[in-house]
Amino acid sequence: MGWLNAVIQGLLLGGLYALFATGLSLMFGVMRIVNLAHGDLAVVASFLALALVSGTGLPLWIVLVVTVPLFAVLGYLTQRVLLQRSLSSGPLATLLVTFGLSIVLQNVLLEVFSADTRTLDGGSFGTGSFELNGSISIGYLSLATFLLACAALAGIQLFLSRTGLGRMLRASSDDRETANLVGADSRHVYGIATAIAFATVALAGLMFAMRSSFDPATGPSRLIFAFEAVVIGGLGSLWGTLLGGMVLGVTQSLGAQIDPALTLLAGHLVFLAVLAFRPQGLIAGRTA
Repeated sequence: MGWLNAVIQGLLLGGLYALFATGLSLMFGVMRIVNLAHGDLAVVASFLALALVSGTGLPLWIVLVVTVPLFAVLGYLTQRVLLQRSLSSGPLATLLVTFGLSIVLQNVLLEVFSADTRTLDGGSFGTGSFELNGSISIGYLSLATFLLACAALAGIQLFLSRTGLGRMLRASSDDRETANLVGADSRHVYGIATAIAFATVALAGLMFAMRSSFDPATGPSRLIFAFEAVVIGGLGSLWGTLLGGMVLGVTQSLGAQIDPALTLLAGHLVFLAVLAFRPQGLIAGRTA
């Protein structure tokens, strides 16, 4: 039963990785941007939620409702003010811009909150669980995170396929110039895509903050896991992102079952194996 429990816990952990990777996959699929500040944005959301809970005494669920839309607005503004200017200069320019943003965010967090590790108290929801049998238990937070990841991916997929703005987003992804000729404002469309990406990474940051400790330097490790989930699942494939996250989570969980020292290494080895033998990912596709 220990191995079965490891697989179940790995699948649930994969939901967290998929939630982290959703925004990264969307931005790459739509704008061909690899956002190196992605993990740091999740940490910013964690610290913002912690500050709101500590400073105002608001319930955590209200803080979540406030933080996610706030990050959506921040994402739209970031795209229009910062990233849009670098898109015309090629992928290297956007990499440098997001790398610079990552450095700035880490140092601002370090200055404001210090290097101490923090955690977001989720109360009984964060620590509680229910038992399937005597040896397998499922945490409420882990299950909620997995369901949120599925809901976010399904919602984005429906938005892209069923709404006019979503179809404009797909058209701009295919050919920005042609889309502009038929009335699409690619700057606005890209801003919407970035807003969605920022909202999902904020949600992932809050789920992670209730699950584990964090500090201003935690962002790069979150970025690595998100990037590995995207590559394993398939660049630009939304449901591939979920599959990639689950594969990564199960691999790490099984590695930990063999030897705790293998937890991270096992995931990295699977990532390298996918790059070597199936570089298009398990589900070849694209987000938009």
